[in-house]
Amino acid sequence: MRALSPGGDLAQALQGFRPREPQQRMAAAVESALGQAPTALLVEAATGVGKTFAYLVPVLQARRKALVSTGTKTLQDQLYERDLPTVCSALGYRPRTALLKGRANYLCHYRLELAAADASGQTRRSAQRERMPVIEALRQFARTHPTGDLGQAGILAEDSPLWPQVTSTVDNCLGSECPQYNDCFVVQARKRAQDADVVVVNHHLLLADMALKEEGFGELLPEVDAVIVDEAHQLPEIAGAFFGVAVGSRALRDLARDVRREQEQAASDMVAIREAAVELETVVKKLLERTQGMESRAAWEAVNDQGRMDPLIKELEGALCALGDALAPATERGPGLEQVQGRVLLMRERLQAWRNDTADTVAWVERFAQSVILHRTPLDAARPLAQRRAARPAAWVFTSATLAVGEDFTHAARRLGLPVDVAQERLESPFDFARQACLVHPHPPLPNPNSPDYTRACVAWAWPLLRDNPGGGFFLFTSHRALQEAATLLRAELPDRELLVQGEQPRADLLAKFRESGTAWLLGAHSFWEGVDIRGEALTVVIIDRLPFAAPNDPVLQARAQALEAEGRSPFMEFSLPQAVLALKQGAGRLIRDADDSGILAICDPRLTGKAYGRRFLASLPPFHRTRDPVAALQFLATARERIGCD
Repeated sequence: MRALSPGGDLAQALQGFRPREPQQRMAAAVESALGQAPTALLVEAATGVGKTFAYLVPVLQARRKALVSTGTKTLQDQLYERDLPTVCSALGYRPRTALLKGRANYLCHYRLELAAADASGQTRRSAQRERMPVIEALRQFARTHPTGDLGQAGILAEDSPLWPQVTSTVDNCLGSECPQYNDCFVVQARKRAQDADVVVVNHHLLLADMALKEEGFGELLPEVDAVIVDEAHQLPEIAGAFFGVAVGSRALRDLARDVRREQEQAASDMVAIREAAVELETVVKKLLERTQGMESRAAWEAVNDQGRMDPLIKELEGALCALGDALAPATERGPGLEQVQGRVLLMRERLQAWRNDTADTVAWVERFAQSVILHRTPLDAARPLAQRRAARPAAWVFTSATLAVGEDFTHAARRLGLPVDVAQERLESPFDFARQACLVHPHPPLPNPNSPDYTRACVAWAWPLLRDNPGGGFFLFTSHRALQEAATLLRAELPDRELLVQGEQPRADLLAKFRESGTAWLLGAHSFWEGVDIRGEALTVVIIDRLPFAAPNDPVLQARAQALEAEGRSPFMEFSLPQAVLALKQGAGRLIRDADDSGILAICDPRLTGKAYGRRFLASLPPFHRTRDPVAALQFLATARERIGCD
């Protein structure tokens, strides 16, 4: 692939570009797949390969229409705003490009004005009226910003209660009946996507488009020659949620609120509508009360022990029916009333689908501090993924830094709905891990991870790293309980280091402070195991408390295990272990992000060497220098830093 070789287009255009043989191999594999469409390709590209350039270059050079899907909005923005323009400029090619996010990212003109009416009303609470300055700022943003992407506004935090009130959902959008349809940011974004040569989306949108195509409705996205699924390891879990059914208390409350608002504005004489909406809110409140104190995730059969919740679910269904009946004679009074009645009917259908128990799904409940969600999730998303991929004939490239367990892609292929003999490439990192990084784990081993003193033992063993690490560090946990216990210990024993703890501040703020500090310790759970790119001395040590096996009491995992056992297969060897290996690779991947990085990876879990399956974890990690002594690891780090500084 000449463009990525020494003296090629990228080397000439980009200062500091380093040609990498693994990157060239990946680009050649993608180029080959493009020539064989429809086909599929699995590529594991370790940190440092440069997989983004490796798939963009052949797609752009071939002048193919392409769809690139990423796992998160952050990666979407990075790809669209930085990587794609960089490669296009280097190649001297100016395709039409578009960035398309889910509708909840775009300001909705109509709902913004509804929120303004709520906030400015004389009878409203003062807390609502205090929102008016924010709403005025959003109005100004809507007038001046070309895309309406709220993430670029800097006005609302993502967890702001106002966010869902000024954006639309599939359920509450008025569509072509909306009085502001011609100015709709979502409609404009979709038009740009339809006209583009390269469209950058996220996995949720990719799945939505595939579902629309299968159902015979209009597509969100154009016909393309290539579909690139970046961060492909995330797709199966996202697909499981997408292909499932969910009925949440927040959505039900929002529906009742919108019904009352529309009734006040367009049918004030029809008090039965308001009464039915209030009754729905009452039932939702009962649902929240009945699930108070339950586990954060639990199987429905456990929550519904001896059928104690069945009457309440029937009451919820009855409240939705009554609300739909009350709205039926009012729909001609305006599109808003017609739309909320459609939402009521859709919510009834979802509740009925949730109650429809099938052998290939599991019903479970998710409880948050202020809300509850009833889920029905497919045990395996592989079949619908395969069906939807077949409906869009193209070259499909699935890539991630974590797809293979050792050399084996079987687990990833099965979960993605691909044949196990699909074309595969596994590309090692070009970084010199033996010279740049050290893996340390305890000797003698620490207590069993289920021991009540385990977290304290982890902190005691890792104390030299925690105290003497010259840069910043991540302490990653598999549970929030262990995270909080460690935070309490470190606050008492490590007062001279800045301690940043997940849950105490927004994730973006924690990362910004971590980068700025250069010597802080960040204590994080699942959301910090991946999608974090911190280079240099700000992150020189990563400590992992346990091998990241999923919680054994997770209701979806339990149901999948039972299904595999029924087929005579091993849930541990075929699912739990491969998933944990891939998760550990993600966590370990936070450490070395650049050829000039150096660092220490510390894994506390005694099962790494005490169990036979520990070899599977070790075989999947890069070839670190290894030691059993934290002090020796720090000495290695000092030497590596000196060596890299001299190079």
